[in-house]
Amino acid sequence: MEFIKMHGLGNDFIVAEASSFQDAIRFQPYAEKLCDRHLGIGADGLILTGRDTEQDVFMRIFNSDGSEPEMCGNGIRCVALYARSFGLVDKNSFSVKTLAGPRFPQIYAEDNQEWVRVDMGEPELERERIPVTGQGSNTDIPLPEVGQGFMFTAVSMGNPHCIIYVDDLNSVPLSEWGPQVETHEMFPEKTNVEFVRVANEEELEAVVWERGAGITLACGTGACAILVASVLNGRSKRKAMVRLPGGELLIEWNQEDNHVYMSGPAVEVFSGIVELEDLK
Repeated sequence: MEFIKMHGLGNDFIVAEASSFQDAIRFQPYAEKLCDRHLGIGADGLILTGRDTEQDVFMRIFNSDGSEPEMCGNGIRCVALYARSFGLVDKNSFSVKTLAGPRFPQIYAEDNQEWVRVDMGEPELERERIPVTGQGSNTDIPLPEVGQGFMFTAVSMGNPHCIIYVDDLNSVPLSEWGPQVETHEMFPEKTNVEFVRVANEEELEAVVWERGAGITLACGTGACAILVASVLNGRSKRKAMVRLPGGELLIEWNQEDNHVYMSGPAVEVFSGIVELEDLK
């Protein structure tokens, strides 16, 4: 398998091609070993892409534990640059088929670097569809069993997110609280977890525990969910910079079309070839 190692703000991926959206599933059994940072290439996820019959290209991602999320914000920026660089498309704006529905990246230049702006679609705010158990609002939901007890906001950006506000990110034992929240019974499909500190209404800071991957340096869908949650809670404007350990993403929740737009970089690190048969 030929691959390109890429990352978006340090959220890193092995990117390879499959013949179709359906064919990509045959790579899932190899994801855990390929992503192993000691015995494999090392990555937060394995991404398969290629030309698609419905959209311009497709994207499927398998986490480092072998599970398949519906969507990945940092991953889709990597796919966008890969597709343009390796001839899957010959334009800077195109469509990508994902399990969460089509997404629409646009490549542009920013400070002598290629950035990708992605239309991430509309956020899902209904608890049943996120999903999170219980009735009522998706904000101010109590989670008393974890840590000191939290109130959280639930948002789906094609995948579920739990947003928890704290005063000090350095005091968050992420490796302890993250998996407890991810697997909590309130989240029937598990959840991504973001602990957030509000610097001001245009700057938000966060650390991330990703469903199926653990601690990562950044999460694109998470940054989008953070912005939506912060607007709903009256903590930010509809356009803000979200700072993650790996860097910054500019997020906007457009009032006219209700879509969330994510802008940020993606970087190619190295390329290689791996024999999949050797991983069995």
